[in-house]
Amino acid sequence: MPETVANEYPVKRSSRRAKIARPVRVRPADPRDEHFEDLPVSLNASKDGIYFTSRRKSYYKGLRVFVTFPFSSPHDPMNCEYVAEVVRLEELPNSKIGVAVHLKLSMNYSGSSARGSFAGA
Repeated sequence: MPETVANEYPVKRSSRRAKIARPVRVRPADPRDEHFEDLPVSLNASKDGIYFTSRRKSYYKGLRVFVTFPFSSPHDPMNCEYVAEVVRLEELPNSKIGVAVHLKLSMNYSGSSARGSFAGA
């Protein structure tokens, strides 16, 4: 009888991931956290989350962040900003970390309350 291996990260996704490389802007949402602005590129995304890599060591599980996705410039009216939470960190080669964020709330002012959609991406 073959042994079963437990998955280190149980699958909790409610929607499928799409491989999509788009610029992302990430900033801490809590003023008590050290301020930073990270500009990584996404590796994949779903309607409820984004996965990207970074060299920044400021991320920790549970960190609340503002995520702009996709990001083109600070003054672009098409930017879509979310409140998100870091849900997973993975150590990667070359001093990089993989960061998975769960999109909690859209900060769009367009009257759309579509939670977690990344229209225009």
